[in-house]
Amino acid sequence: MRTLVKTAKMASAAAIAGLAIGLSATTQAEPSVLQVKETAKSDYAKTKFPILMVHGWLGWSRIGTESVGLDYWYQILPDMARNGSTVFAAQLSPANTTAYRGEQLIAQVEDVIAITGKPKVNLIGHSHGGPTVLYVAQTKPDYIASITGVAGTYHGSKVADDIQGNKLSRTAFNILGDYIVGPLIALGQLKPELKIDFDASMKSLSQTGSATFNSTVAKSAVADGVLASSENCSKNLRPVDSKGIQYYSWTGVAQTTNLLDIDTILMQLGPLSYGNKDNDGMVARCSAYIGKVINDSYKLNHTDLANMMFGLTGLFAQDPVALYRQHANRLKLQGL
Repeated sequence: MRTLVKTAKMASAAAIAGLAIGLSATTQAEPSVLQVKETAKSDYAKTKFPILMVHGWLGWSRIGTESVGLDYWYQILPDMARNGSTVFAAQLSPANTTAYRGEQLIAQVEDVIAITGKPKVNLIGHSHGGPTVLYVAQTKPDYIASITGVAGTYHGSKVADDIQGNKLSRTAFNILGDYIVGPLIALGQLKPELKIDFDASMKSLSQTGSATFNSTVAKSAVADGVLASSENCSKNLRPVDSKGIQYYSWTGVAQTTNLLDIDTILMQLGPLSYGNKDNDGMVARCSAYIGKVINDSYKLNHTDLANMMFGLTGLFAQDPVALYRQHANRLKLQGL
């Protein structure tokens, strides 16, 4: 095992050295927001406040460049912009605690406020992005008009608990995350300095870690009734908290949706951990509830819900791009 760790560290160091050659000091700046601009053809999705999209675990804003690159939110942001949205993508650590990512996000919310001149933002978070945006709503409520969780890990994922609970799988995943996958995602964004702590991220994503977060950082969300104190299937949650922030969520209950998609194998972890298919391949349906539950049965799996990787979904599944466009219109009609 020591040899494996040493080999992984050497490989990671070599990759960082090779890919970092020629990067300037400005390229190696702090994580930053990505604004997507398109010629607006309608005002259907033109919200009062800008929208900041927040990626999940092992996520990114854009790998590569605008001309040759891969967006986490594949085709979603350009579509929103063409329909009038002022929309940004956050760039956070691919793997770290909810609080660490939340503090990064606060800085980027402030960037969006400075760029747009608007006093608040609408946050939309996918997967671990769900509790990350909740962290900001709880610590800097004056910045936030609304938060939306898409397959949010508000009560964690049993997949994370099972990986953490097995010494062999925990060690293997930590090596893979800390020395290979995490650094490669950071380097793909030309941000090799992004701090990665895979083990800490898994603790935050576990059911145990999420329960601790909900009883401490998010305790006012629980007290306001926008978030359940424990995972249950009651959708009787309040849509607005005591500070006036509006809350929304949606999720799916599919696992294998397109055999050409690289997520097919990964999305079998949910059924294996939970012992059922009442999940999106990673997160239980009820775990994603917060505020107004728009829909909890889309025929989309966990990555499909962000239209990853290249928009490959099931033949008769809902269009993820349309879901975000419609939600922007929903926010617009609510004066947000």
